[in-house]
Amino acid sequence: MARDVSDTTPIGARAELVEWIAEGEKPRERWRLGTEHEKIPFYRADASPVPYEGENGIHALLEGMRERTGWSPILEDDRPIGLFDEAGGAAISLEPGGQFELSGAPLKTLHETARETAQHLADVKAVGEMLGIGFLTLGMSPLWTRAETPVMPKKRYRIMTNYMPKVGSLGLDMMYRTSTVQVNMDYASEADMVKKLRVSLALQPVATAIFANSPFTEGRPNGYLSMRSHIWLDTDKDRTGMMAFAFEDGFGYERYVDWALDVPMYFIKRDVTYHDVAGASFRDLLQGRLAQLPGERATRSDWANHVSTLFPEVRLKRYLEMRGADVGGPEHIVALSAFWTGLLYDDAVLDGAWDLVKSWSAEQRERLRADVPKLALKATVAGRSVQDIARDALALAREGLKRRAYSDPSGQDETRHLVYAEEIVASGRTPAERLLEQYHGSWNGSVLPAFQERVF
Repeated sequence: MARDVSDTTPIGARAELVEWIAEGEKPRERWRLGTEHEKIPFYRADASPVPYEGENGIHALLEGMRERTGWSPILEDDRPIGLFDEAGGAAISLEPGGQFELSGAPLKTLHETARETAQHLADVKAVGEMLGIGFLTLGMSPLWTRAETPVMPKKRYRIMTNYMPKVGSLGLDMMYRTSTVQVNMDYASEADMVKKLRVSLALQPVATAIFANSPFTEGRPNGYLSMRSHIWLDTDKDRTGMMAFAFEDGFGYERYVDWALDVPMYFIKRDVTYHDVAGASFRDLLQGRLAQLPGERATRSDWANHVSTLFPEVRLKRYLEMRGADVGGPEHIVALSAFWTGLLYDDAVLDGAWDLVKSWSAEQRERLRADVPKLALKATVAGRSVQDIARDALALAREGLKRRAYSDPSGQDETRHLVYAEEIVASGRTPAERLLEQYHGSWNGSVLPAFQERVF
């Protein structure tokens, strides 16, 4: 998230939280997609991590990007922790270990997404080169220990860092050592949201498999194709996972709100102060019985900030956020957005995608989620391989993109952005498996070549 929300409008009832989500509904002609991607910075000279401070640190990188783009700084304690494009709505933010994130603007077509991604990468590479900084295209830091990984000066991260070891063994690895690509999608109504959420939850492990790209930890293979995805299985079960309740009869905005009300909070922000309330529920705050701040009442910004700290495989805010994929290079990033745009933004295709997954039980979905980080396209569900399901899903996505009929200046439609994913599925070899082949082959058992060959 680029920056915490500031809206002091008081909230007095659960119904207002439901309405907050419902306000995200948009007619089809206003549907957009917003692509977010993280990348891990390193010093090109010695493949070491980049701290916040220092002449060539993350602070300097942000300053260089501010000068190059003209974007406004996002400050905390007078230090920049991000940038914001007032005109377009995009933002740059810092993840806990220095992962440098672009939260893209809401855009109409994948061609625009590709241009936005290319422009951002051109900017960040130009600034990075002046500072001796490069950026990895991997879903997890492949070399450094957690102790070697820098810590960014954001107050919300201090609170999360203290809390994570209490609720799982891998939460700090999630925060400090992983890197993802996500796409945000709109919905027209509650019923439309429910169908899209169910389809995307069920197929999220399929996306994880296609884009698996994190097979190394601390200099050697970690036994997984998407270690980043595996890490989420033991991060904080209260706020993560496949949300089986979303498939129950009657699911909608109210049921999601009821779940979110009881997920433990991390913090509430008053003025510039972050108050650690980790473990307390939003329901406590709504009712004015927060033990850490007796009598304090909820505001709209409290709710927006809390919802941003829920981490299911698909997150509902005032849009749906697809959260299953490791980051990769530019084609990888745009292909993830193409996959979900094709599947979710055409009614007939969405129905076809639902037909793919509607017979799966909650147990089958959970087993698939657990198997994919290690097996990727070779995992199975309901008697079918993920590779076969991915092939069907991509065919549907292609159909959906073709019907959107948005052409670029050369006359090509959006289906060109699916080719990267289609080639992976056709070959049965994920990006992670190709990396492992290089590790055991031309890389001679070292991950150091990744810092030359797997960079933006």
